[in-house]
Amino acid sequence: MTETLLVTGASGQLGRGVIHHLLDTLKVAPTRIIAATRNPETLADLAARGVTVRQADFNDTASLVDAFNGADRVLIISTGEIDLGGKRLKQHETAVAAAKEAGVSHLLYTSMPNPEPGSPVLFAGDHYGTEQAIKASGIPYTIFRNGWYQENLFMSLPHAIASGYWYTAAGDGRIAHGARDDMAAAIAASLASGSRESKTYTLTGPQAYTVAEIAALVTEVTGKPLEVIQLPDEALTEGVKAAGVPEDFARIIVSFDANTRSGRIGMVTDAIETLSGKKPQSLKQFLEANKVALAG
Repeated sequence: MTETLLVTGASGQLGRGVIHHLLDTLKVAPTRIIAATRNPETLADLAARGVTVRQADFNDTASLVDAFNGADRVLIISTGEIDLGGKRLKQHETAVAAAKEAGVSHLLYTSMPNPEPGSPVLFAGDHYGTEQAIKASGIPYTIFRNGWYQENLFMSLPHAIASGYWYTAAGDGRIAHGARDDMAAAIAASLASGSRESKTYTLTGPQAYTVAEIAALVTEVTGKPLEVIQLPDEALTEGVKAAGVPEDFARIIVSFDANTRSGRIGMVTDAIETLSGKKPQSLKQFLEANKVALAG
């Protein structure tokens, strides 16, 4: 198999993780890998290993066509433009059009679980719209609906542990947080697989927990008591804003809790193990490995 594999967003954490697994876990020849990024100078270490580095700007169709030229399988990692004005969806649609123009034979994309209309997550439409654009392109595809990362807990847990109170609007909803590196391993394995089928995978951790159950695990691991305080969405939004978070982003953060409460992200799948051949890291293992950072 000598297909050329391209990864967008290659300087981001997920993109670097995918390329690490291509090179070091799957032993893909560096000459078969293209790393695309807005700032090629950030990938000098990969270039030194023989990976082709290309500039790719999601706001510029011509730059994307140039970047995708000669690539057989292209992984589009969703961009970091999390605004509420549709900018990210436009970027993704531009990338899908560029992939079609460049003659890409298989398109892979990182989405989110249950992005269909009705999702409380305020940017879910970006992912659903991108999935629809990919399907409409006629290019065979693999869609990864990535669950929430264990690493996302760094946004809320250190402050909660320090104060002893975890404010949430998630109710009794469950989440199976997964390790970013486990998802990267699964995505890399699929990217390198040569599969021609169009498939959608939901990537999750091995067990789903409520916020109260996560708090109990945190206390068990750190020895620090953590009381969960359930709030209405509006009150939590005001609290997040009071902590200095801009209003739009505060509303996005709280929409995650509303999504959890609605039961739309409580699923547990074996897709990570099926694709990578490796058992995913448990939430307790994550907490133990990061105990010092979380507990300050």
